[in-house]
Amino acid sequence: MLDITQLRRDLNAVVARLEARKNPQPFLDVARFTALEGERKTLQTRTEELQAQRNQISKQIGMLKGRAAKGEDTAAQVEQAMAQVAGIADEMTTGAARLEAIQAELNGMLMSVPNLPQADVPIGSDETGNVEVRRWGTPRTYDFAVKDHVDLGAPLGLDFETGAKLSGSRFSFLKGPAARLHRALAQFMLDTQTTQHGYTECYTPYIVNREVLEGTGQLPKFKEDMFWVSRGGDESQAEQYLISTSEISLTNSVREQVLPADALPIKLTAHSPCFRSEAGSAGRDTRGMIRQHQFDKVEMVQITRPDQSDAALQEMVGHAEAILQALELPYRVVLLCTGDMGFGATKTYDLEVWLPAQNTYREISSCSNCEAFQARRMMTRFKNAQGKNEFVHTLNGSGLAVGRALVAVLENHQNADGSIAVPAALRPYLGGQDVLRP
Repeated sequence: MLDITQLRRDLNAVVARLEARKNPQPFLDVARFTALEGERKTLQTRTEELQAQRNQISKQIGMLKGRAAKGEDTAAQVEQAMAQVAGIADEMTTGAARLEAIQAELNGMLMSVPNLPQADVPIGSDETGNVEVRRWGTPRTYDFAVKDHVDLGAPLGLDFETGAKLSGSRFSFLKGPAARLHRALAQFMLDTQTTQHGYTECYTPYIVNREVLEGTGQLPKFKEDMFWVSRGGDESQAEQYLISTSEISLTNSVREQVLPADALPIKLTAHSPCFRSEAGSAGRDTRGMIRQHQFDKVEMVQITRPDQSDAALQEMVGHAEAILQALELPYRVVLLCTGDMGFGATKTYDLEVWLPAQNTYREISSCSNCEAFQARRMMTRFKNAQGKNEFVHTLNGSGLAVGRALVAVLENHQNADGSIAVPAALRPYLGGQDVLRP
């Protein structure tokens, strides 16, 4: 959520930064916001006037009652003053109710407004405006016809037909070598993030409450992208959702807390399934594991002081890169433009891995700095050097998407006979195997 004081201080500048996101839909109803703010100021000014009047009249009542105690006839004056105080109280009650309604509407508006891009984020309307930062590795050349992961994976136990029978399209079923490779990748990623990069491993719920998703920004704007659940068919239960990433549960683990400064940064990681309805993606990536309703991911989350978050973002990108380098997978790092960033991000780098069968780079990790955007929604603060409560900054990144890593390993390390050369980093997790064969 944006800082409403920033909107009040310089609305035009905030709107200009929002418009840099190049979304065809208006992010903020400026006319309505201005009208509500004008009414709020008027009501608050009137409330202050009424409080001053009430205090003045209350003093007069005290004086009149003192005179009455001396035998002076002030009953009529006291009654009149008391009536004035009652009228003021009624007006203040009405004004307070209206102020509460205005504040609720303003908060509701801000819940649907995205974060502001940092000044150095390139301006662009979509992915064509993204800027490549660097590349690592050289895509391999093959002296045989390259197969995609669907054809390579089928003899190894990658089964889309059974997945579709069980759950419908965009689900997969893994068994044998494919399932073991999938598990090995997740374990390798977790071990790397915890033992080499200093993250604390977590196991989180896969079902969360509505306010948790509001905290990280998935709700209310992206409800259609989520899977909703009910407990035992009881529709009266509070809204609950399957997580689309463990960023949600990891980041919200510090919600509604004031953290000591020396506890920062907090670095958390988790391996979890992720559930996404993929609303609006009909016809895109229908073959294989690139875009699934259920997939696994090892997530990285950092909770930092504001002055640490820019450096933390670069660090997290490096942590994701380390996984790809260990798996011997060519990739590139891309700085997303304003029109391609996620809702809560102020700056995002994507890591795109080379897929030989598609002859292109595809996203496998996204690392974002959200600054105080999520913290403001979650009410997560820390005690700064002055002893005052200040919002933390939150960051998240994939370290990595397990299914897409499996795709990349199969395609990049394929042999002419359909076997898969196992990268050295994965061999300890596969009983020392250096080749996967059907």
